[in-house]
Amino acid sequence: MIARIIKKIQNNKIKTIILVILLIAYYFCLPETLFNTPTSTVIESREGNLLGAKIADDGQWRFPPLDSIPEKFKTCIIQFEDAYFYSHPGFNPVSIAKALWQNLTSGEVQRGGSTLTQQVIRLSRKGQKRTYFEKGKEIILATRLEFRYSKDEILKLYASHAPFGGNVVGLDAAAWRYFGRRPQELSWAESATLAVLPNAPSLIYPGKNQIRLKNKRDRLLKKLLNEELIDQLTYELAIEEPLPQKPYKLPQTAKHLLDKVAEIHKGKRVQTSVESYLQQEANVIVAKHYSELQQNQIYNAAVLVLDVKTRKVLAYVGNTPTDKAHQKDVNIVHKPRSTGSIMKPFLYTAILDAGDLLPNTLVVDVPTQIGNYNPKNFKETYDGAVTAKRALSRSLNVPAVRMLQQFGLDKFHYYLQKLELKDISYPADHYGLSLILGGAESNLWDLCKTYAAFSSTLTHFGENSSQYFTNEFCEPSFLWDETIDFGSLTAEKTIFDAGSIYKTYESLKEVNRPEGEENWEFFDSSKQIAWKTGTSFGFRDAWAIGTTKDYVVGVWVGNADGEGRPGLIGTVAAAPILFDVFDMLPKSEWFPVPYDELQEVEICSKSGYRASDLCEEKQLQFIPISGLKTKPCPYHVLVHLDLDERYQVNSSCQPLNQMVHKSWFVLPPLMEYYYQNKNPLYKTLPPFRKDCTAEFQKQLDFLYPEEATKVFLPKDFDGNTNGVIVRLAHSIPDTKIFWYLDETFLGTTETIHEMEIKPETGIHKITVVDALGNEATRTIEVQE
Repeated sequence: MIARIIKKIQNNKIKTIILVILLIAYYFCLPETLFNTPTSTVIESREGNLLGAKIADDGQWRFPPLDSIPEKFKTCIIQFEDAYFYSHPGFNPVSIAKALWQNLTSGEVQRGGSTLTQQVIRLSRKGQKRTYFEKGKEIILATRLEFRYSKDEILKLYASHAPFGGNVVGLDAAAWRYFGRRPQELSWAESATLAVLPNAPSLIYPGKNQIRLKNKRDRLLKKLLNEELIDQLTYELAIEEPLPQKPYKLPQTAKHLLDKVAEIHKGKRVQTSVESYLQQEANVIVAKHYSELQQNQIYNAAVLVLDVKTRKVLAYVGNTPTDKAHQKDVNIVHKPRSTGSIMKPFLYTAILDAGDLLPNTLVVDVPTQIGNYNPKNFKETYDGAVTAKRALSRSLNVPAVRMLQQFGLDKFHYYLQKLELKDISYPADHYGLSLILGGAESNLWDLCKTYAAFSSTLTHFGENSSQYFTNEFCEPSFLWDETIDFGSLTAEKTIFDAGSIYKTYESLKEVNRPEGEENWEFFDSSKQIAWKTGTSFGFRDAWAIGTTKDYVVGVWVGNADGEGRPGLIGTVAAAPILFDVFDMLPKSEWFPVPYDELQEVEICSKSGYRASDLCEEKQLQFIPISGLKTKPCPYHVLVHLDLDERYQVNSSCQPLNQMVHKSWFVLPPLMEYYYQNKNPLYKTLPPFRKDCTAEFQKQLDFLYPEEATKVFLPKDFDGNTNGVIVRLAHSIPDTKIFWYLDETFLGTTETIHEMEIKPETGIHKITVVDALGNEATRTIEVQE
């Protein structure tokens, strides 16, 4: 048999060669890729709901190809276009013969006879002229297509590229444009409507030739009834359904996320991690607050919600529903903005982690000038001394700057680089100490990412036998199918230990009414949320970021063009949005206590330092283990008093057996001056009795000016130069103070120690001496 075949081939070489050439030509006649047309960028929620779409580059609403065809539409399109679709080889000889006879007898083309497979070929060839020669090509290519793809795959190609009228291409886009929902959710009447549209998309589509469209739809529904594909009741209900009158607008539930996805996955269908309900509610919340904010000419805001456990985006609102004049298309989530105080928790955590401070340690809060930098608290009032955790929860600026100076600007900048805050791209010296008060820029994405990493560190530490993940501070994702790699488990901390983070969150949980929050109500205290606000210089940016064990919510409010507005404050403009968003999230438990990173020690109740023997009131507190190296309380000293405890005494004036030895809580004069105004129970140190030789103790200090201050003397409306008021604090206010400018005596003060001076331009030395011989000096430079 094989020998006979070989002999025939040898005897018919030319025919064989021709046959082989034809077979090869047939094999390669079909292009590898049928459709090269651009497609729309489409994003869906984690549930598969459409969040938004961008029109394709050629101006068509053409969604990426479908994964499957809904059964209703499949039934409708086959019954309307190609009843023998599953049995023919790509063309239907009977249909072609009938069409040929009808066209020849009528003298014009009245019927095509094309199968769905042929129509796929015609669509891929972009509308070649309908000639008999072209029809022959279609038949050949259709049979080749049948060899390459299954019937269902061919049907998907047709459904994805068929025209549906206007600039709508493909079933998916048509279902959303004409019925506002997914193809899988269409009724029989709706599916039949879409099935008849590709037959004459330029003549019949929603809003045009409605009667003809309805007749074609109803004839198809009647055929479905006759073929027993639908029952009588379904038919009767279907023909009563109205036709769509005009295209719907496609959903734009996450417009700015769509823009972000289009940068990376242009022309693709992307399932995001966004939850439809949360996204819609977040949009409503932002729109509600926008209507109020715009009355104060504040036009932009952004909200980001992250799942701490999965590090996935749950809601993404890039801007308010404002207009083009106010940059409605700008995606604020990734735009660098001045941080205000929103990074203070990072500094606080770093200091606790380094063991330089304990949560309740008193830190200095007095007027401060460091070089030419003069930070001020929001309300320009001072506490003298305040616990570190309270300074954080109240967002006090002066303690933050002083803590940054003591901790080290370069060291803190190093940690910010490890946190991968990408917009902090300059060296530390470029920002200076203002780095902690908004001197640098960051974006909502990076900040929320960092808070989420802090929260996840605590959770993972509690769930994994006190171990850390090596890649804890990773990048979040808005892609549903992307798995976050947290790395491997290790006993070593990633950046900060869990104990320091936990103590930071305990402080942030107490943020009830920080400074500047007078116009806003308490939040629901039943929800345990660690949260922080921030306000940039000039009231240009308002921030609020909060976290629970399960969620991080970040809010930015302001104007995209950077215009500042009165009232653009974190607690007033951003915090209400923050808590409205948290109200729609499930309630979370508080973070597990990381006991393995904490140590219970005795703490001085008044100073917050580790208790010394002189501390009268002590309490046990858990502190980060690194805090064990902090020094004992420096503010409790042993003083010697007379028997009435009215005066300090020493051996020069009082026998030892007639002294009362007592521990006393003493702050330095400048801290004491402000502290006692806020703490009425604070008792100043008694003075030495006059017959005693006073021991050296710093009792006076300047309130203003700071050392090496540059002073500008103001002028009044008449052009006369005014003086500058120099102020002094003394631990014994009634003590007489003698004032000198350079070598010139100026006068004395008692009780209220203030003196006006009018020095000439240049460098001057101010000297003060009290009645006990204590002295303090300041050097100032007077400039015009």
